[in-house]
Amino acid sequence: DRCGHQLPSLTTNDKTLTMMPASILLRHQARRALTSFTRREVTRRPCMANPTRCFSAEPLEDLVPGIGRGKTSTGIVGIDVDHDAVPKMITKYQALLDKLAASDMPPDAQYRINVEKIARFRIAAAQENLDDPEMVEELCNCGQVEELVIQGDNEMIVMDMYLRNRWWELVKPVEIEYNPEDEDGGHGDVEWGDVPEDGKK
Repeated sequence: DRCGHQLPSLTTNDKTLTMMPASILLRHQARRALTSFTRREVTRRPCMANPTRCFSAEPLEDLVPGIGRGKTSTGIVGIDVDHDAVPKMITKYQALLDKLAASDMPPDAQYRINVEKIARFRIAAAQENLDDPEMVEELCNCGQVEELVIQGDNEMIVMDMYLRNRWWELVKPVEIEYNPEDEDGGHGDVEWGDVPEDGKK
């Protein structure tokens, strides 16, 4: 027992255990019971003794190195390959549109106009090419799909600041004169490409 008293000897499988403290005897019995149980399970379920995973000899799809599912690197430090980047684009850019729709920013604010156009275009490009990230990149023309996802995250940060500070109220309208009357654009008689007389000296 715990006081170190000796217990009577036990006989198991015709083998007599020597007198030993109770703690050692209990550990010994537990080890024997576990070993016996394990052997019975292996005998009962031999298929589990040597589990084997079966793999198809034929690949599920033809992988092209560097393209689609065959892409293993973006070539950009800190940006890992994300084979789910295209659906993530749809989610993130839709979140931008939803936040603008729920805000009190005027529909004619130039920031809102620009963001909505970009977000809708990228969502459409992603939805029409879910399995073709290279086409999404070509249409958006603003980096790899992994970068486009990051750009959506960054735009959300900017939008939060823009809405919080109501920066559209600080933008003053500017009058722009289109197609001025002067054919030369108000530059007098100077022709583009001609060197002024002072410059010839």
